[in-house]
Amino acid sequence: MPEGDTVWNTARVLQRALAGARLTGSDFRVPQLAATDLTGWTVRESASRGKHLLLRLTAPADATERPRDWTLHSHLRMDGAWRAYAPGERWAARPAHLIRVVLRSAGAVAVGYHLHELALVPTAEEGSLVGHLGPDLLGADWDPAEAVRRLAAHPDATIGEALLDQRNLAGVGNLYKCEVLFLRGVSPWTPVGAVPDLTGTVTLAQRLLAANRGRWTQSTTGSLHRGQTSYVYGRRAQPCRRCGTAIRKEELGERVTYWCPVCQPERG
Repeated sequence: MPEGDTVWNTARVLQRALAGARLTGSDFRVPQLAATDLTGWTVRESASRGKHLLLRLTAPADATERPRDWTLHSHLRMDGAWRAYAPGERWAARPAHLIRVVLRSAGAVAVGYHLHELALVPTAEEGSLVGHLGPDLLGADWDPAEAVRRLAAHPDATIGEALLDQRNLAGVGNLYKCEVLFLRGVSPWTPVGAVPDLTGTVTLAQRLLAANRGRWTQSTTGSLHRGQTSYVYGRRAQPCRRCGTAIRKEELGERVTYWCPVCQPERG
């Protein structure tokens, strides 16, 4: 599932492929944007906000659209992806029926697969789509104190669910949730109000995401070797790297969670 660092990396791919380019064509394959034509529009920049991707564009001076600055928003959720291709290159990343949008320029073709929440809004109104999000762990607005304040406002929520709530802090997905809580020695079922050091928890989350910017292999252990990149995530029934106890996997809310019952004892 894409997490904040994956979306950050995707935004950089689109930035390199399209920033400053004038679009020579577009093809939207979703009902709400089916009649939209971005031919002649210029891509200003590609940015991420938590797990949301924001492609900012400017309409031509003679276009009827007002204002001229617009944002194409997409959410990758668990299965979305953007890929950049050279003109004429085969689009081989996913089956064609999953394509939701194609943006063409003279130098590149950007293809969005299985994207969610596609919307084209005035850039000044981006807040209507992402304004509810907490501090972005990989953004210029990262503020650990504000993230802690938002988490602490719901002391009875489990810390496992609270870290995934993008209204608290934007960018943590299931992998980082599991890994951060293991490294902090905290059970995913611990109430937020009983977590001994929320500041340390969110600070570690930010450090882990930041360490994986610029690469597609996510590692929390320091190793990039296959099978050695995580402490607990995806390792059900395998021995804990610290104590040797079998890693467990159970549902927590709508997601599965991995943890070590010895290294992460439950608290009241």
